[in-house]
Formats: sequence, C-alpha cells, structure tokens
Amino acid sequence: MILYEYPCNERVRTLLRVEYLFDRLFFFARGEDPHYHQIAMATLFDLLDICERADVRTAVLQDLDRHRSALSALREHPGVDVTTVDGLLADIQAASAALAGQGRIGQSLRDNEWLSSLRGRITVPGGSSPIDLPSYYAWQIKAPETRVQDIQGWIEPMMCLHRAMALILKLLRDAGDARDHQASQGAYQEMLGGKTFQLLRVWVDRAYGVFPEISANKYVIWVRFSAQDNVVKPQSVTRDVAFRLARCNL
Repeated sequence: MILYEYPCNERVRTLLRVEYLFDRLFFFARGEDPHYHQIAMATLFDLLDICERADVRTAVLQDLDRHRSALSALREHPGVDVTTVDGLLADIQAASAALAGQGRIGQSLRDNEWLSSLRGRITVPGGSSPIDLPSYYAWQIKAPETRVQDIQGWIEPMMCLHRAMALILKLLRDAGDARDHQASQGAYQEMLGGKTFQLLRVWVDRAYGVFPEISANKYVIWVRFSAQDNVVKPQSVTRDVAFRLARCNL
C-alpha cells in the first residue's frame, strides 16, 4: 500500500514540508560521497528558508500548547488511560521547553560567515563549482568522516524543532480513524456537513498504478484517482479503485 497525505490547512502543509526536508537531510547527511553532502547542504539551507518565511518555531510552540491543554482536559474524563496521557504530556512539555529555550531556529548557522557565503551561492546553477567556491571544494575533498561530523554539528541546533514537529505530526496521524472505501469509476465524494479536518491520509494498492488527487473543505472530501505515463498530463481513471482513508483531527 502506498500512502498519500493531504493537508487541510497551511499550518499542517508547512509541517509536512519541513518533515520532508528533514527526512531528505538525514538521508543525504549519512552518506560519504561529496555529492550526497552537496544535497544535504542545499537541504539544510532550504530548512532555514522555510523556517524564516513561515515562523515555524512559533507555530509549533502554539500547537504544542494547544495539545497540552486538550490532553490535560481529557485526563479528567472517565475511562481515559491516565498513564498514557501523562506520558504524552511529559513528552510535550520536554519538546516545548527545548524549543522555547532554543531561540531563533538555526541562528548559529546564520552567524557562520562561511555557511552564509555558501548559502548565497549554492542555489545558483553551477555556483558551487570549484572555480567559484574553492573553499567549498577544499571542504568537499576532506575525509568523509570529517564532513559527516561537520554536517551533524550544523544539524544539531535544529533537532529540537524536528523532535517537536515529529511529536505534533504523530499525535495528528494517530488521531485518524482509517476506513476502507471504494472510488466508483475512480472518484469518491463524502459530505461533511461543516466538520473540518486537519489532515487526510489515503492508502492505495501499488498494483492499481494510480495516485489520488485530493481536495477538501468543511462541506466535502473529494478523491479522484489518476494515472501518469510521464508523457501527457495525468489522466483520470474510469475503473473502480479500493482505498483506505483516514480523517485526522485534534
């Protein structure tokens, strides 16, 4: 089964984008080849850019505070596993305290003059070549373990954001109730009657060779399956498609 996710608001969309960048950063940072580390550095700068534009730190702290209040209220309900709730509250408190004490995300990277000069050139096509940035080339030909250690040191100041964001997305995903559905002739529609969700998750069997195009508002969820042949634009399928849908909200 292949999982596709659709954010229902801009805050969740930003969190998913940041999560994607962190996953890519961790993957390429583990490699030893300089080409891997080139992508890792570009991704690190992408993270700095998105955190600056969207003020991700403030949004995450607000989300953590909202979840803490909701869980504290839930703790008083009969039948609730207090031990589990207390564990989640402790995780939220730890993540919130670490992020709040960090200050501006990635400030140490911005203060690094060499990284700042590299940041301004690495997005220029060919701008990070040895003829343009000999100092970067000198770093790239260092021992792999040295480069890995450097990158890990540059990532570390952003890890408090990653841990807090990962906790929020885990809580949101775990709140979803996945159910099986069928898209008749490739289309599925569900009326909501004013109920809103933060995240939709769709699983579809790889054997179908299709992907979902999803849209949602407070009135309706719409899922339409299409196929892609890499030549023409995606074409809507006209056969029935079985899939699983989770509506997530906290």
